[in-house]
Amino acid sequence: MNVQPDLDFIRHLKQAGGDTLKKCYQCSTCSVMCPLSKDGKPFPRKEMIWAQWGLKEKLIADPDVFLCHQCGDCTAGCPRGAKPGDVLSAIRSWAYTEYGWPGPLAKLASTAKGLPVLVALPVVVILLMWLASSLIGVSGVHLPSKEEFALHGYQQFFGTWNFHWYAKNIAFIVAIMVPALGIGLFSAGMGVYRFWKKMSINAGINGAFKPSIYQFVTQLWWPAAKEIVTHKRFKECNINETRTRGHLPLMYAFAGLFIVTCWSLLKNDVLGLFWPALHGPLPLTDPFKLLANVSAIAMIFGLAVLWANRKRSEREDKTMPTFYDWFLLWEIAAVGVTGIGAEVLRWMGIPIAGYIVYFLHLVSIFMLFLYLPYTKFAHIVFRTAAMTFDNYRESVFAKNPLDQ
Repeated sequence: MNVQPDLDFIRHLKQAGGDTLKKCYQCSTCSVMCPLSKDGKPFPRKEMIWAQWGLKEKLIADPDVFLCHQCGDCTAGCPRGAKPGDVLSAIRSWAYTEYGWPGPLAKLASTAKGLPVLVALPVVVILLMWLASSLIGVSGVHLPSKEEFALHGYQQFFGTWNFHWYAKNIAFIVAIMVPALGIGLFSAGMGVYRFWKKMSINAGINGAFKPSIYQFVTQLWWPAAKEIVTHKRFKECNINETRTRGHLPLMYAFAGLFIVTCWSLLKNDVLGLFWPALHGPLPLTDPFKLLANVSAIAMIFGLAVLWANRKRSEREDKTMPTFYDWFLLWEIAAVGVTGIGAEVLRWMGIPIAGYIVYFLHLVSIFMLFLYLPYTKFAHIVFRTAAMTFDNYRESVFAKNPLDQ
């Protein structure tokens, strides 16, 4: 076998948390310890030797890399301290950059050197839009009085205009956030498409017997989605079982905040057109406001658990702190803290501080949307794709019936 190692790839792995890679001497303890590893297709032993050889193309097309939940069981049992879970995490970070579009933005989001630009981009975009709002409509850039702030909250952050059927504030927020989310989702979709093609080639699947859309959704995708929602595989981990207590609240928090956002848009910009009394911030007793606050608390709680786990891993297991691991934690913290802070400042009636914190809240959401496919947040879509592909490669659709 002629092995052509990718030295840049190996260097990346060692810098992104896989610094213990060369300690592995292929004893297979990790595959025995892993509760998610299958008898017929064990991992992460083969991934460790591929990584040592620098076989980048095989690794970024390997669904098993994304089936790993980094629970730490393999690391705890490794007699050499090779930390296979950290190595697989480093491989995933390379894959997100490799599959990311546009390439320069993906590379920028892969290192701490790009952080000033990652923050400056949304700051400049939102600030320019806020200043531009002064040229349009009845009112533009101005800080509200306490009375205006109490009545409208942040619903006039970008001012007002006379067009009854679509609020100026919503128009500007949509003009900012929809392109950011659109780029993020398009890039994620492009990445998953390329990932699926490479997995199929790597697995030797010719796709002659393709499932229908209904079969794909019900037999392949739905079981994977159900596992993710219930965190079934996370619960099989032993050493780092507390990760479930961190991931589940975060997942439900984002789902709850999405529901509240959709209701707020419907209430203010559809129903509010016919019943003006529905305009304005949600009262504290509103069920959707309660859902928003519970979701915010769940977000902070989940983040605190994951934060503590990461610090403990660095302290006790000597795990290398990396930008890849910490960027998402800081990003979620920014979304949660600025969101709660903006609400508290509205209750306190401090408009200047409230507007500043709300501005930072918009910046943090913009970053979450735009950089979704390049950061650790991308595991939501890539792990779902890998688990779906795992079901696919074991199904009749991927196997030659002549071989059965």
